[in-house]
Amino acid sequence: MRKIDEIIVHCSATPRGRRVTAAEIDRWHRERGFKKIGYHYVIGIDGEIERGREEAEVGAHCQGHNAQSIGICYVGGLSSDGKVALDTRTDAQRVAMTELIMELKERYRGARVYGHRDFAKKECPCFDARKEFDNG
Repeated sequence: MRKIDEIIVHCSATPRGRRVTAAEIDRWHRERGFKKIGYHYVIGIDGEIERGREEAEVGAHCQGHNAQSIGICYVGGLSSDGKVALDTRTDAQRVAMTELIMELKERYRGARVYGHRDFAKKECPCFDARKEFDNG
């Protein structure tokens, strides 16, 4: 079993309100040369959590951190016009994300939560995941 010590939160960088599925992200990632979707979980705008990669599988979502992390992507992250990076999480996404992260932190004791932006020069996931999910 992999040693997981990071839970890394991402956004799909799609406009607010646009529905995107794990299957669609899988297609985007394959088009970029990945063998399959890089995330372990995708949270839709309705709060539905879809499985991406199996947790036992190394992800492809954060260079240099994939071996020891679980990747979660929420759908959204851009203003409705697609021009401004923004925390667009719906109430349902916030609830689902909190529940999923609490479950993962229980399963992977000591794992800390980060945003993709903590490791890359990006705004993703457009909010401070470390602060929100208190790693203290």
